[in-house]
Amino acid sequence: MLEVGYPLMAVSIVTRLAANACLLILTLIFHHSNANNIVAAASTAEAPNRRFEYKYSFKGPHLSQADGNIPFWVHSGNAIPSADQVRITPSLRSQKGSVWTKTTVNFDNWEAEVTFRVSGRGRMGADGLAIWFTTAQGLDGPVYGAADNWNGIGIFFDSFDNDGKKNNPAVLVVGNNGKLVYDHPNDGTTQSLGTCLRDFRNKPYPVRAKITYYKRTLIVLINNGFTPDKDDYEFCTKVDNMVIPQEGYFGISAATGGLADDHDVLSFLTFRLSEPGQELPPPEAEMPKQDKDKYQEEFENFQQDLDKKKEDYQKEHPDIQGQPIEDMYESVNDREIRQVFEGQNRIHLEIKQLHHQLAVILDEQRRYVSVATDEISKRQGESGGQVGQAPSQEMGAVVATQQEVLRNLNELRNSFYESLKQIGASQHQGNAVGMGTYETVQHFNDIKEHLHVVKRNIEHLITRNGTFSSNVEKQVMNCPDPPPMPSCLGTTHFLVFVVIQSVLFFSYIMYKSQQEAAAKKFF
Repeated sequence: MLEVGYPLMAVSIVTRLAANACLLILTLIFHHSNANNIVAAASTAEAPNRRFEYKYSFKGPHLSQADGNIPFWVHSGNAIPSADQVRITPSLRSQKGSVWTKTTVNFDNWEAEVTFRVSGRGRMGADGLAIWFTTAQGLDGPVYGAADNWNGIGIFFDSFDNDGKKNNPAVLVVGNNGKLVYDHPNDGTTQSLGTCLRDFRNKPYPVRAKITYYKRTLIVLINNGFTPDKDDYEFCTKVDNMVIPQEGYFGISAATGGLADDHDVLSFLTFRLSEPGQELPPPEAEMPKQDKDKYQEEFENFQQDLDKKKEDYQKEHPDIQGQPIEDMYESVNDREIRQVFEGQNRIHLEIKQLHHQLAVILDEQRRYVSVATDEISKRQGESGGQVGQAPSQEMGAVVATQQEVLRNLNELRNSFYESLKQIGASQHQGNAVGMGTYETVQHFNDIKEHLHVVKRNIEHLITRNGTFSSNVEKQVMNCPDPPPMPSCLGTTHFLVFVVIQSVLFFSYIMYKSQQEAAAKKFF
């Protein structure tokens, strides 16, 4: 029974796991398709009209002015504006910063696209970043660097897990009517109207958030920062039947605690939304009458100052009073014609200089040919037959190479001459009928083609001339071989050596005979 039971139990476990896996896959597919449907519905169904509002936006380059301020925005705390971004907080502990619009937003439906980057060296970051729409500027406070008890809406990008539930980094939508205190210990989960888990720290590309408030519906879309595609948004959360104040300030704030991150905002783009078919009033009509009068007065003062400066200039220069002011400046066409003629003159001078240098090279080449010819005739006169045949053949090859060089140089000279004639003709034609015609362009193309031919021929000549020079140097600088050393002794030296050897031999024999005779006396 045990041997049968174990296989049956294993089969049932495998079947159960397969069923759970299929259920999980179907659930994920359903959620993914549901999220895609929501995004598609938000982007296509009843798509509202959008109009960019520059007074409630900022982006680089040239984001900040010379005094360090952002046009139409105010910054506070540790925020540092620069040319291409606003660093809300640097990666230091216990930092707070924020930026807010100077004027209130007075339209009902809007959309904000925020591009930011949160980066740090640690595995976890703190505290986070917040995007605000409130009735008052929360320049400083404990909620991500902004004031608590706000009246409006806040979208929080929380990167620190205060409650220890391992549900961070997260994006939360928290509303407040000015009476609630933010629930820090629980990361605001008890007060959030919508949330999603998104890791927005240390991404290869900046993270983008699109916040749309249209017909009392708030939708938050997130670009995860893994691709450079600006339109690759994912659905985060949606809040229906949401009522926010009719007027308020846009703001961005951030804060750090025991841990630290760099919170950088690259752009904040605001768009006014209107229903399809409804035309928005022009921006001038929405300007308050007080501002209109102020700008009109500034324009009139500027116009008066300009007229006064014109009169003073005419008094200082009476000789040009009757001359129109437009005649004193160069038109665009005149400037182009002048630049073309200056370029032609420079090309003409360069080609003339090359033509002169080519003539010098031709003279030197002719001198080399004459020297080589004289050398051939001299060698043929001094040596004859088979002995002088090989050198004469080599010198003949040298002369043939030099003649080919002369022929190529003559062709180059003719090409330079043709280029000079074409440039002169194009200049004459430009003086007569102006520039920009088809013939002028054709002349320039011909000149360019001739210059390319000249360049190729010069490179070929340099290669051939280098080979020829090395061959000539080898032929001219070869010295005659030294006479061979004698391989044997002369007759006199040999006889002297034999006589000495014989005398020494006979002397040795006589010495040995005397020694043996002396030794026999003792026996």
